[in-house]
Amino acid sequence: MVSISDLLACKPLDLKPYEELYKHYHANPELSNQEKETAATTAKHLSRVSDIKITTNIGGYGLAGVFHNGSGPTVLLRADMDALPVKELTNLPYASTVTQVSQRTGDELPVMHACGHDLHLTCLLAATEHLCAVRSSWSGTLVVLFQPAEERGTGAQAMVDDGLYDKNKHNIPVPDYVLGQHVMALPAGKIGSRVGTIMAAADSFKVTVFGRGGHGSMPNRTIDPVMMASNIVVRLQNIVSRETDPSDMAVVTVGYLRGGHTENIIVDHAELGIDIRTINKTTRDRVIASIKRVVHAEYIAAGAPKEPTIEETRFFPATDNDEDMENKLASSFGDFFGDAFDPRIARTNASEDVSILATSQGKPSLFWFFGGCDPDLYAQKEREGRLIEDIPQNHSSGFAPVIQPTLKTGVDALCVAALTFLARK
Repeated sequence: MVSISDLLACKPLDLKPYEELYKHYHANPELSNQEKETAATTAKHLSRVSDIKITTNIGGYGLAGVFHNGSGPTVLLRADMDALPVKELTNLPYASTVTQVSQRTGDELPVMHACGHDLHLTCLLAATEHLCAVRSSWSGTLVVLFQPAEERGTGAQAMVDDGLYDKNKHNIPVPDYVLGQHVMALPAGKIGSRVGTIMAAADSFKVTVFGRGGHGSMPNRTIDPVMMASNIVVRLQNIVSRETDPSDMAVVTVGYLRGGHTENIIVDHAELGIDIRTINKTTRDRVIASIKRVVHAEYIAAGAPKEPTIEETRFFPATDNDEDMENKLASSFGDFFGDAFDPRIARTNASEDVSILATSQGKPSLFWFFGGCDPDLYAQKEREGRLIEDIPQNHSSGFAPVIQPTLKTGVDALCVAALTFLARK
């Protein structure tokens, strides 16, 4: 049997057009559930691949392409499309200057592809072309899925709920294997995966506490919700430091505290945005219970007139790699990437919803990371002990993967992974 390396090398792919497409995506980001133009651009480029059936507007702006190529397994490759409400500060010639009114908040916000979804899109489109070009060497069905609203944790479930796999609606074939990847602040050219949990579960909440408003000069006649919220922020820190087993993992973050608009008014309510990350379900349940306990206790301590409200705003399941799939992929990645592949890459406490595309159908999934940082710069900062200070992370205003070799690595990884699970001739 011809090796995957030789198979892909027999029809090399010109990535220059995809480098320009990546720049277009990067300069024109759109927020979650508002990816209209991104989806249209993606569908246009996907339509250039012959014999691929495209279905659009699945669960919002989601779309999928199906390429039937004889009998064999069905492999689904997924990329996400949405961007973040972050103002870009990279100074790149193709940097985003876009603003967009958020359907979720009503605010006009700067928008940036600060998590690499523009690269994910480009890699999957290029991989689709390459896999279809070598169709004579494999058999099965390839599904390429472009998902909205990953950042909100709702996109994958929305596509499933909208009948993604329903024979009476969108009728996308149920995959035997679901595969996905994410660019990270690692050296470009490097790639890694692991057995078991590779990304944490995440839950987010909006907490509203209620007080009694009044004049700032007469605090004795008020119940100050900003003070209540501040006390909650401080107390929440004990959940990890004093209530969680040190050998376990939990993160509790207060992402925002909002209360009031001017200096001399004590308002009647304040809001907190709370995010947690966990690996263990028991720990997750305990942390959520502790948050509710702390919030309620502050309501009692302050003598507040109204019970606080706690609303879940996001949920991501843990991303767990199937052991059998991982073992097969590790062999293929090891052969193709050599020492650049790490089969025991560190788990991250960031989160993903890609696994829903598999678990909703009782199918296995697999996820891996690939680097996007200039390798020389990364090595220099590692020597200086300044990786945290000087290498922009995902979701930061300075996050911008170097185009090459990042793009090539991402394309190759998708092709190698797909060919690992499709029937090869």
